[in-house]
Amino acid sequence: MNSKWSQLARHMQDNGVQTLLITDPKHIYYLTGFLSEPHERFLAAAMTLGQEPVLIVPALDEEAARAASDTMHVYTHEDTDNPYLVLSQALKGSAGTIALEKNHLSVTRFEALQEHLTFARYRDIGPWLQDMRVRKSPEEIIKIKHAVDLIEKVLQEGVSKVREGVTENELVAEIEYQIRRLGADGPSFDSMVLFGEKTALPHGVPGTRALKHGDMVMFDIGVYADGYASDITRTFSFGEPSPELVRVYNTVLEANEAAIRAIKPGVSFASIDLAARRVIEDAGYGPYFMHRLGHGLGIDVHEYPSIHNQNEDHLQEGNVFTVEPGVYIPNLGGVRIEDDIRVTADGVEVLTSYPKNLTILE
Repeated sequence: MNSKWSQLARHMQDNGVQTLLITDPKHIYYLTGFLSEPHERFLAAAMTLGQEPVLIVPALDEEAARAASDTMHVYTHEDTDNPYLVLSQALKGSAGTIALEKNHLSVTRFEALQEHLTFARYRDIGPWLQDMRVRKSPEEIIKIKHAVDLIEKVLQEGVSKVREGVTENELVAEIEYQIRRLGADGPSFDSMVLFGEKTALPHGVPGTRALKHGDMVMFDIGVYADGYASDITRTFSFGEPSPELVRVYNTVLEANEAAIRAIKPGVSFASIDLAARRVIEDAGYGPYFMHRLGHGLGIDVHEYPSIHNQNEDHLQEGNVFTVEPGVYIPNLGGVRIEDDIRVTADGVEVLTSYPKNLTILE
């Protein structure tokens, strides 16, 4: 049993839980090393207190599951089997109080569990997993750095294809191609490339808008690699930008750097959001920064913590999250600059290294 399962076993003992059930494929990967997308098939990791954990997988994944999790007891089910019966047999039928993932388990599957396991009470395992995931191990940091390295290479390839008349969708297609060519598992979210006035849309949708001189160009892209995500945003100008957009850019860059300077263990997440927000407000752009400063990054591209000015939780060594202030002015354009960072024992390491000073593309 690895240290993560031992930590969960302690939670079970402290909280009167007899059975643990994990159904989110990302959490199964986090706990077992087995990474799979089961689609509609049943996939679970489970543990009865005092026993070794078990892995229940579709039969077609048996070989991969055993290779990835050679210390786990692996049970399989064919497409014609009842996987909940297999689970019941693996757990000896009785569950006592069960801890499960309320955010992931559907009502249909919960009802199926009730038919095959005997439990009177259930509780949410989500907070336990959140507490474990919020501090990344050295091994996790290595994987995140690899994902960051890949996305920066993808970004460089995408920027090299910027030319007058190219469309947003054409650059998105280039990004998606480079993600696969350079060896990532896939994008960590829908790749976003926006031009001109569309850069004022924080979650704009790329389309057939063609690039012309004077446009701002925003790339917001990320990849998964070895199960871990990266996320970067850089904004450029195609040709000489207007003086107002230069001022917006420099304000956002100053806000990004102010937030990073404020990061160290023990300070609140609210305080680093406010460090960036004050810069933008002092420049007169406060109403145009309408989202949080950033979000946690790991096996999900958006995970805890949420970095906003109401989060009084304290930063800890091993936290990994984004810092992405932005200013978005309708009918003019927007700027966002996003870095991936980790909290160290005495400060911060910025994982992204792509240049941030305003670059004019021609």
